[in-house]
Amino acid sequence: MEALQSVIEREGPDRANFLLERLVNEARRAGAYIPYNANTAYLNTIPPEREERSAGDAVLEEKIRALVRWNAMATVIRANKESSELGGHIASFASAATLYDIGFNHFFRAANEKFLGDLVYIQGHSAPGVYARAYLEGRISEDQLSNFRQEVDGKGLSSYPHPWLMPDFWQFPTVSMGLGPINSIYQARFMRYLENRGLIPETGRKVWAFLGDGEMDEPESTGAIGLPVREKLDNLIFVINCNLQRLDGPVRGNGKVIQEYEALFRGAGWNVIKCVWGSDWDPLFAKDTSGKLVQLMNECVDGEYQSFKAKGGDYVRKEFFGRYPETAALVADMTDEELGALHRGGHDPLKVYNAYKAATEHKGGPTLILAKTVKGYGMGEAGEARNPSHQSKKMNEKAMEYFRTRFDVPITDDIAQASAFYRPPESSPDIAYMQERRRALGGYLPARNPGPAQFKAPGDDFIDAFRGASKEPHPSTTMAFVRLMTALMKLPELGKKVVPIVPDEARTFGMESMFRAYGIYASAGQLYKPHDSDILLYYKESKDGQVLEEGITEAGSMAEFTAAGTAYANYGVDTIPFYIYYSMFGFQRVGDQIWAFADSRGKGFLLGGTAGRTTLSGEGLQHQDGHSVLLASTIPTLATYDPAFAFETAVIVRDGIRRMYENREDLFYYLTLYNENYPQLAMPEGSEEGILKGIYLFRKSAKKSKTKVQLLGSGSILNEALKAADILETKYSVAADVWSVTSYNELRREALKVERWNRLHPVEPAKVPYIQQILGGTEGPIIAASDYMKTVQDQIAPWLSGRFVALGTDGFGRSENRVNLRRHFENDAASIVVATLSRLAREGKFDPKKAAKAIAEMAVDPEKIDSAIA
Repeated sequence: MEALQSVIEREGPDRANFLLERLVNEARRAGAYIPYNANTAYLNTIPPEREERSAGDAVLEEKIRALVRWNAMATVIRANKESSELGGHIASFASAATLYDIGFNHFFRAANEKFLGDLVYIQGHSAPGVYARAYLEGRISEDQLSNFRQEVDGKGLSSYPHPWLMPDFWQFPTVSMGLGPINSIYQARFMRYLENRGLIPETGRKVWAFLGDGEMDEPESTGAIGLPVREKLDNLIFVINCNLQRLDGPVRGNGKVIQEYEALFRGAGWNVIKCVWGSDWDPLFAKDTSGKLVQLMNECVDGEYQSFKAKGGDYVRKEFFGRYPETAALVADMTDEELGALHRGGHDPLKVYNAYKAATEHKGGPTLILAKTVKGYGMGEAGEARNPSHQSKKMNEKAMEYFRTRFDVPITDDIAQASAFYRPPESSPDIAYMQERRRALGGYLPARNPGPAQFKAPGDDFIDAFRGASKEPHPSTTMAFVRLMTALMKLPELGKKVVPIVPDEARTFGMESMFRAYGIYASAGQLYKPHDSDILLYYKESKDGQVLEEGITEAGSMAEFTAAGTAYANYGVDTIPFYIYYSMFGFQRVGDQIWAFADSRGKGFLLGGTAGRTTLSGEGLQHQDGHSVLLASTIPTLATYDPAFAFETAVIVRDGIRRMYENREDLFYYLTLYNENYPQLAMPEGSEEGILKGIYLFRKSAKKSKTKVQLLGSGSILNEALKAADILETKYSVAADVWSVTSYNELRREALKVERWNRLHPVEPAKVPYIQQILGGTEGPIIAASDYMKTVQDQIAPWLSGRFVALGTDGFGRSENRVNLRRHFENDAASIVVATLSRLAREGKFDPKKAAKAIAEMAVDPEKIDSAIA
């Protein structure tokens, strides 16, 4: 022990750690069983003798912190005086104020002309504190603070970080808990991707993620923590605010959440810094020669630590220090008030500063800071360390005065009782210091600064390559898309900005040709010789690789898509992400992330490969997608298309690049891609407008007949509509026009806009929705078939005067071949023919007996159990 102490004193802790590791390795080689323990003692990682004093003014910073605390609390309380419906949160920021304050004063560097800036993920429930600081900085007005959570008139502040609602302020939507951690991990990785590919310079930027200890129970929070270790992402810093409480009660009442997360992250390879106890504990540790204090701290569980703060100094003396004579003696000369005021590490500016400094200086991997705090810190009986504190939105006059006094906020009783905002004059030392610190760090945060457009969409010659019909062997629309994306990547101005993303299904989607041509991104390059290096399309990893092959993680891939799709705002670089995945594992699996992507004003293309419920034959219930198009319709900024042919995909992608990147529209795209090989037919003349708006006439019937029908098809089922038209014309003398519907979602959105305009402009001539312009003058019933639920087609039914019949794939999937699957769901050519003749019979335009006979001829079983419930 003396030798160890001597090494620490003379040669430092790093040398001591080296010697200890050698000793452990020698012992193991000698046959000793020494189990790995990922936990250290329940103490601060950085001892007092290694701490450095901040260069800042501690007194002024304490005053600023008090002002921020006050205005944050007043923001929520005043909103709830306006209306109890508005809600809000006080306790979360109350616990985290010091954690943010030290960052804003000393570590968070803003973007400016010289530096791209750090990226800071603010914990959603702490938004009032960030608004309060921005108010003191002069960035947010008192009028805006007074309209917290009151946004309809345009003056208010959003409840949480929402770039969609505050596009110049918030960078990242984080309040859907669990998304901040995984998005920040992949953000840090994407930063390295851009640097290694030469798209941005290496600048030493950091990604900070402020998280809650309860939030870490979300699977997304810890599911990707191995990635930043593998990739040595020392640009990533997690700060977990361990206030020991989640929304309803303790996070780990019967355990220790700090110890749990230390073990989890240290075991994964993170650099972990614990910030558990404040400076006023240091003299007690120095006096603890028996080791009983540390023993006691390790023995107590979080439920007890919550009580120690909720019940005051007398309780702490009896129930904590009083457990052992040695610990009772340590505090015999301290008052109950002093015991109750003992700080936790996350409330001590010195401890937090040193933790942040160590984190920013660490090399070779990510850092986690575990900061112990008290939820509702400073709220007293109104909510400090109490289970209901997360829901606290109101405080009475007595509580406000207590808060004012505790933090020495320089306001009168009248201001305190009215919970009024307070900002000192611009020339005051407090405000001047705050502004000076932000100037030193490059400007203000958070702030969102999108860059200008950097390229134009491809010209008509790009579309020309896809206008003609395909030759044998015919490709699927998935394969046609891969050819399209490869063509984009060859364009001089735009090609390097394409970011292909795939979750370990590149070969399924026919993308293996990209491995050799563009390389799979690997931060360390390829450290091995691949076993298939002797073939043309070998598995090539490269430090400057363009393809992001994420492994089996849709959540991780979506987080990477988010980083790439918002690069125009966070890096000043327009990157075009194409994320292709099994369509069934998209919206229903990572729908929350896709919603957050929309909130982020992200741009890019989601590609649902192996789309449809009958196209992916053999895979069955868990893999066959019949509803992603419907789920996509719930996202306001998502343009959704279900193309049937390569030329449709090319037109949509080209226009998407024009709208998103050239015109700077805030939207993104979802395209379905099928794995069925069939002839990619030629592009009809003049169809581009209809492709983009959602419908166009693909083939007009040449048959002369009094009985007419309109057949609508989308995706691979357009082929079934074409077959059905041939049967109707040759066998039943019914003339059938065939329409390709590329987007029911877009048709409905446009119709709703027109409908609203007509409703609110009764004096003006009524406008006509596009779907009525196209189909309103046609004859006969409209039979619409797709590989998706009938509700997808039903979206346009209100504008088609009762002529509409939908055929789709309601119900669970089945393992079968395509022919039998389509017969099962009744969206094949025969079922389209039957639906057409039946509808014509009901309208008196076709002999009912012949229609019944046709049902038998088409081998459609009228008594079969409904596939939607089977």
